[in-house]
Amino acid sequence: MHYTDTVGFGGAERMLLATLAGLDRQRWRPVLLHYANPSAVRLAEEAQRLDVETRVVPSTGGLAKALELAQLARMLHAERTAVLHAHLAWPLRCTRGLLAAKLARVPAVIATQQLFAELHSRRARLKHRTVAAGVDRYIAVSREMERAMRPLVPRRRLSVVPNGIRVHDFARTRSPATRAALLRSGERALVLTVARLDWQKGLDQLLQAAALVPGVRFVIAGEGAERARLEREATALGIADRVDFLGERSDVPDLLASADLFVLPSLIEGLPVSVLEAMAAGVPVVATDVPGTREAVQDGETGVLVQPGDPPALARAIRRLLEERSLAARLAEAGRCRVRREFSVEAMVGRVMGIYEEVLASSGRQHAGR
Repeated sequence: MHYTDTVGFGGAERMLLATLAGLDRQRWRPVLLHYANPSAVRLAEEAQRLDVETRVVPSTGGLAKALELAQLARMLHAERTAVLHAHLAWPLRCTRGLLAAKLARVPAVIATQQLFAELHSRRARLKHRTVAAGVDRYIAVSREMERAMRPLVPRRRLSVVPNGIRVHDFARTRSPATRAALLRSGERALVLTVARLDWQKGLDQLLQAAALVPGVRFVIAGEGAERARLEREATALGIADRVDFLGERSDVPDLLASADLFVLPSLIEGLPVSVLEAMAAGVPVVATDVPGTREAVQDGETGVLVQPGDPPALARAIRRLLEERSLAARLAEAGRCRVRREFSVEAMVGRVMGIYEEVLASSGRQHAGR
């Protein structure tokens, strides 16, 4: 049973789908548990296309939350769940599913942590410890995240499994039609960003950098609560005529094949899927030097890293790679090779299935297949 309380659709949800798609169906019958909000419904529809069963978790409020927890525990018990795998986009997400799994005595309770930030309040730390006590194994998507989690989770219950992508989906030649539709007359280059429109992605910094790089089109693919504010920011900076907010797109490989450069100015990351996709597509990458991102992008080797919150430095890096084409090509090729070698979806799913078996074995219940 894969559990999510997502209210958005981004890298965490795409990694959940990649895991569902890659599981060995001779060994596992995956079922997706989700709520009824629009993003989760979209996730469920994508899962159904992968021939994955889905279940809607009833959502209640107030005093009825305890009833919801009991209902979810009964559902897990009725399904004879061997593994509950929760997919967390933030440290304190998926708490109901994790607590319900322990109530239902699910033999293996797994939680993938896609993004982790320090918990400053005593109450938040206490809540995390309470929930974490019932989790058999946390999966961190980067080594730095695993180190950050150690004060709250015993090291023996931590594993590192980097995000992985279907590398061959991004091995495409340039897309002239898509590029022509995006570029305007007189513009010399196209800079692409694929991200949720969320404070975490640092898109204010991108817009401020774009104002320092004239004659270049900036394209942002993604949706989120920050869109209206970011559009106002672009207008205030006088760059609205060369910044396109495309919204959610299903043609990211074509967008990448049209781009001269990929930029991700995040303030905090787990292991950004969009950066891996850009590298797989052979697009040079400029990103911020934050934990997670720097495990994919090695500064000066597979891309260029700048300090977060420094738009002038970001602008200088963008100009440099647009002007020094041989350097950009060298970094892009090194990035492509690294993703193929270290960040494939096959490696990711194989390691996740290994963790399922390992935790089940330690619980005394070997998985016997379907």
